[in-house]
Amino acid sequence: MSNSIRILAVDDSKSTLEVIKRNLQPEGYEVFTCERVDEALPLLEDLEVDLVITDYRMPQATGMDLIKHVRANYPDTEIMMITGYPSIPGAVEAIKDGAGEYLAKPFTKEELLGAVERIVERHQRRRVLSSPDTPPDNFGIIGSSLEMEQVFRRIGKAAATDANVLIVGESGTGKELVARAVHYNSDRRAAPFVPVNCTAIPDSLVESELFGHVKGAFTGAKEGRAGFFEIAQAGSIFLDEIGDASPNMQAKLLRVIQSKEFTKVGSSKVHTVDTRILAATHKNLKRMVEEGSFREDLYYRINVVDIPVPNLSERGDDILVLVHHFLSKFSRAMHRTPPGLTDDVLQAFRRYAWPGNVRELENLIQRLVVIVDHDPVEVTDLPESMRFSLPKEGGVNRSLAEVEYEHIQNVLTMTGDNKTRAAEILGINRKTLREKIKRMEQRGES
Repeated sequence: MSNSIRILAVDDSKSTLEVIKRNLQPEGYEVFTCERVDEALPLLEDLEVDLVITDYRMPQATGMDLIKHVRANYPDTEIMMITGYPSIPGAVEAIKDGAGEYLAKPFTKEELLGAVERIVERHQRRRVLSSPDTPPDNFGIIGSSLEMEQVFRRIGKAAATDANVLIVGESGTGKELVARAVHYNSDRRAAPFVPVNCTAIPDSLVESELFGHVKGAFTGAKEGRAGFFEIAQAGSIFLDEIGDASPNMQAKLLRVIQSKEFTKVGSSKVHTVDTRILAATHKNLKRMVEEGSFREDLYYRINVVDIPVPNLSERGDDILVLVHHFLSKFSRAMHRTPPGLTDDVLQAFRRYAWPGNVRELENLIQRLVVIVDHDPVEVTDLPESMRFSLPKEGGVNRSLAEVEYEHIQNVLTMTGDNKTRAAEILGINRKTLREKIKRMEQRGES
């Protein structure tokens, strides 16, 4: 646990304070203790306390008095109530007044650590969301996770050279942002960055689109036109989803990359190419080479420097940073105050598989800002697929059917409701999957 977490424990029992300190300090927490509320007040003024752990009953001022004081004066400080006189009304009152956890004495080390960890997680989520809306200076890309730090290092190395780059990542992870970061931090930044969607070019137009054509080159060519490579002269050409390029396009690309020359359709004049290749794909090109569906010589030409881009679900607190960024962005566009998010919503964001990655997150936040007219946003405002990612009540008391149903729903969510892929992951055929879903619907579980 991070040493930056500062805890103030207040209890009139020296033995309880000793237990708290002895159990929390070895875990990396910075722990301060005092035996009375009036001793705690100056400490709260002098220290930036992340969590207050307070006893319920104390002489003179009580734990409830301290909770109210902290809530009124230090709204960002988390609170946990402990007491040797547990009662439901007391717990309700403490939670209502702002305590995030309620722990009854005597408590075990595991119970104490578990409660503190839950509170610290909430505190860190809120701290991320309340940070200023200024993305870190990482090539204009938002993120500070270890996974993204590796991406930033690769971008820096790639930008310092003129080598061709292959960017690999699932749809929606931000591959074009990475390509733009490489280009605009390289010596070619003053020249054009030209994106090309390899999926969208018909095979009959590949040569004309890539290299251009002269007037009268073919029926309908009333004027000459520059191709993508000519437009990108001295700059960078971004070949998006190159794994979807047809064999014909692969051959044309290989020729121009090898020779650094091209000829326009309908012309015999040879043009010299000075263009850097930045390619991206969501596919496993190495496997495609082995299967014979992607040219090996082209693969090695474009894959001089590779930059793997992680899925959103692998990026930890980056999800919350992006949530904050998109909330601010779309709220400003609608001239409204960004809505708050409950802890359950934040947990749903962290636990969801995000098959559409950052693009899906951005779309969801825009939808919430537009549609939800109350504050804060609740779990019930989220799409049904995300609500399935929340932990169910009951723990080990759940039936096998319930566990199976939840797992199937999570796999379907992760695959974007692709039943063929879901069946592969589950190790069953599509027919069996359909039958299981049908039985669940008949039981009223869906």
